[in-house]
Amino acid sequence: MEASSSSTSSPPPPPPPSIPASSAWADASPLLDAACRDLQDGELIHGENFSLFGAMSALEIMDPKMDCGIEKSGYYSIDEAIEDGIAPVPLSLDRTLDIQRTLDVMDHLFSCEATWHKGHTLAQTVFTCIYLMRMERTSSHAILNSFCRILRATCYAVVSVVSTARTHEEEDLFTMSFGLPLRDEGDEKCLSILNSVEETIARQLRACKAQALSRKKTLEGLESLQDNPDLEEDYCRALLCRLRFRKHFYHVVTCLRKPHGRGLELARKHVASCLTELSLMLNSRDFLRSQSNNTQQQGDEICTTASGVRPVGFDASLNSRLLSPAPPRAVKLLSWSDAIRYFEKLLRDLDIVCSSPLDPVLENVLHFVVQFQKSVPDLVPRAFLQQTLLVQDGKLYGRDLSCDVISRALSLPDIIGDKEFQMNEFVVQLGQLVINLLKILCTNTAWQRRKLGKSLQDWSTISIQLEFALKREFGETRNVLLHENMCMRVSKQLLVWTQEHTYWVAYRFLILGFELDLYSPSEYCMVYWYMYVVLMKLIEQMQLRILASNENSRRKGKKKKDHSKDSSRDTAFPSSCLLLQCYVLLSEGLSMMLAALRNESNSFQLPSIFNSEQERFIQHFDLLQKARLPEHITYYSFRESASHASIADLTKYNFFKEIHKITPSLRGSFASEPEKLAEIRQIEQVAEHNRIALNIISQVGAGDPSLRVSFEFTHHPHFAVAVVKRS
Repeated sequence: MEASSSSTSSPPPPPPPSIPASSAWADASPLLDAACRDLQDGELIHGENFSLFGAMSALEIMDPKMDCGIEKSGYYSIDEAIEDGIAPVPLSLDRTLDIQRTLDVMDHLFSCEATWHKGHTLAQTVFTCIYLMRMERTSSHAILNSFCRILRATCYAVVSVVSTARTHEEEDLFTMSFGLPLRDEGDEKCLSILNSVEETIARQLRACKAQALSRKKTLEGLESLQDNPDLEEDYCRALLCRLRFRKHFYHVVTCLRKPHGRGLELARKHVASCLTELSLMLNSRDFLRSQSNNTQQQGDEICTTASGVRPVGFDASLNSRLLSPAPPRAVKLLSWSDAIRYFEKLLRDLDIVCSSPLDPVLENVLHFVVQFQKSVPDLVPRAFLQQTLLVQDGKLYGRDLSCDVISRALSLPDIIGDKEFQMNEFVVQLGQLVINLLKILCTNTAWQRRKLGKSLQDWSTISIQLEFALKREFGETRNVLLHENMCMRVSKQLLVWTQEHTYWVAYRFLILGFELDLYSPSEYCMVYWYMYVVLMKLIEQMQLRILASNENSRRKGKKKKDHSKDSSRDTAFPSSCLLLQCYVLLSEGLSMMLAALRNESNSFQLPSIFNSEQERFIQHFDLLQKARLPEHITYYSFRESASHASIADLTKYNFFKEIHKITPSLRGSFASEPEKLAEIRQIEQVAEHNRIALNIISQVGAGDPSLRVSFEFTHHPHFAVAVVKRS
């Protein structure tokens, strides 16, 4: 609304001073003064061309959340902050206080680094430290200098990995350095500098222990870190665990960056050392708190140091003017305790990355990445998994060409390295899709689902093209030689393999919707129905691939007398298909149970004034429909299937009971795989609870008004359990 133009009793403002004719500036002070007197709360003065659309991209002056220059508590330059004594070197003339403050700086930087990893900018976290911005000032302080130098080198290495992996799109500010000094000429010597300081403090600690045994009152031949001999040993321990953590973490980063996974074993040893040092850091908190000034301590939930004291040498607003021309982000640093927990999880995730068997079989690689994502890793471990392990120079582990990975998946080792196969346009396109799939699986859950949905069109298109090409070639090569028959066999297997992975991507796309809470209870019926349809197609293609693989094995010199025995063995249902069959039964059982409840009790139907059920079907499955996955499946197919469901029919053929007939054989097949056994146990629990719930609903009657049925994900993240209550 426009400001009121009513006059006030105050005298009119004096005329503005004259403006030189050559200047384009005009003094707006009288206008602003008049507006300030007349405007009421909620009123706005604006020009004729003002619009709400323009306001969305406008910056509000004098608003601290939008105007980075309004903050008056910070300094306008590093030099101004240094002149004001905010970052003294040494940190105190009292040697004991100097060590205390050094430890506080280390701990606060530790919290800043964890906050940066969680998606904030370097400028507003790690580089709020003036000692890092002016590293040359710390040259006389060996402990602080060595710590800051290796921290900066670590940050640079992490930025390089994340930038190359391009998994930072969801945290796009992570890699922006804003011109900060991330690298210096002496950083390659950071380890040798740190080792020298560490050795000095370690000698001091050994001397303290020897002094305690000999009961001497002074240390001979060594200069103490601080002035209180009784505290020397504890301060040495506190410093050493922090310095050693930085050293081992830097080794983890550098070892993981070695090509072809050559540094994984060594990196894993350093991960174990990091976890040990983290526990020692946590143990030092009680001592540091006992030595700090109690009046300066903060609460555990907000303090960023082990001692609880606010550190010196930091200014949060110092780099706010370096940020991009956008409103500055409000940054709440992780507490020191939260930072400890973050790094513990980070290191456990990196340990999983280091434990990779470097298996060249694509199915095993996909399983490894999916299992890794179950721990919900943050950006940094996902970047290391993708860039330093899975995809290097467009190759798996930096050594296996994507075409060779595909040939192994087809169980055709004879064509590994075959130039004609490698140059085939379909193989080249599929190789790129495989590499892109691995990269997509390393993103966070939301981005992963979005990109998987978009990639479905590419998988479907190449599958259709392969099918057309196969039909064309079959017409041209009906009466052919053995070599040409081999080409046709490869083409058929390539088509089956492509379709199998297309449906694998589609299934992954659907189940990620549960992890993101995209489905409401009224939509579970259609989701489980679509999952059932996709899984049936997936099993069909998987069986065709396995049969083709067995046929290839038989062709390689097997004796004719063993043919019948091999045929009976090869046609057996493999364990991987049996496991998928359990999920088919779960999906079909849940969709039919929900459909029956809808039909007989009108539950799990949520009429909406915003969209119909058909519109919600399109919203959830539009990407699958565009990719024709599967073909001829529409909303009307779902309605037709769901409309005939009843509790009586569901009880006659109990899908959940059938699962218990399959799982015993699966337990024997996966006896040596704890992860698979845990997965089977989850399936059994979901099936058993739903079987019991179905029996209760059948006995009471779905139409009983006192019956209340809800679905919860208590035993499996993707398959719900029916909870039956009576009001």
